[in-house]
Amino acid sequence: MALRIIFMGTPEFSVATLEALAAAGHDIVAVYTQPPRPGGRRGLDLQKSPVHLAAEKLDIPVRHPPNFRAEEDREQFRALGADVAVVVAYGLLLPEAILTGTRLGAFNGHASLLPRWRGAAPIQRAIMAGDAETGMMVMKMDRGLDTGPVALTRRVKIGPDMTAGELHDRLRDVGAEAMVEAMGRLEGGTLETMPQSEDGVIYAAKIDKAETRIDFDRPAEIVHNHIRGLSPFPGAWFEIELNGRPERVKVLGSTMADGAGAPGTVLDDALAVACSSGAVRLMRLQKAGGKPLDAAEFLRGTPVAAGSVLS
Repeated sequence: MALRIIFMGTPEFSVATLEALAAAGHDIVAVYTQPPRPGGRRGLDLQKSPVHLAAEKLDIPVRHPPNFRAEEDREQFRALGADVAVVVAYGLLLPEAILTGTRLGAFNGHASLLPRWRGAAPIQRAIMAGDAETGMMVMKMDRGLDTGPVALTRRVKIGPDMTAGELHDRLRDVGAEAMVEAMGRLEGGTLETMPQSEDGVIYAAKIDKAETRIDFDRPAEIVHNHIRGLSPFPGAWFEIELNGRPERVKVLGSTMADGAGAPGTVLDDALAVACSSGAVRLMRLQKAGGKPLDAAEFLRGTPVAAGSVLS
């Protein structure tokens, strides 16, 4: 018999899991997501979340309480009579009344190898730290921040030039498959959980705009990890003097390069840039208001000669 599931998620990352659970034959009795937010060109239109739009296509009822402080919202959740809640990047810390508001509790799909990278930005932080591996974990939720016992683990290699966007897409698909498997085991009464280790706990703090500027006065490996960990959003950036004024340029892709020089100095005509040790080659760039371009195309419109200094 299929499970009665309440699905809770908001961004595009969550959509694959919602769709996979529905395709697996489970009864998604309701979807909870963040409320519509101002958006559009002028910021005046209310934009539904990707999960909201996906739920409408699947003809699933959608709810978006701003929080669960109101007893009415908690009672409506319990009244659904669900077997389990599945949570993937919902965007709210859930109170005890919600975690225990279904017959079998709540299970979360988290994009790291817990207890490493608990918190808001596990994908970006794993790459920025130079991790060679990460993964998706299905965890039974408790009142802590990503502290619950783990039910299922899927490991994913992080390639040397892989960006956060590429890893996001890989984990999105792996996470959907893992959650379907976990819910199948839960339905069959064979899902087991194991407490997380208390060793190796690291928190993945939300990305702050203040940390997005590229500091070429650091080793090349750290600069490279910083660039790819922030690609495509919010994007690491530098400034360069163009037409007599500083202009900000995002870097959306890079690779390690040979060479040495004063940090920030362009070493050749293909955008190899010196760091405090070693160099990185900038592979994909975007000027303010422009579209992302591969380095060769970028240089055709914006020549950056060897000897130029990026800051």
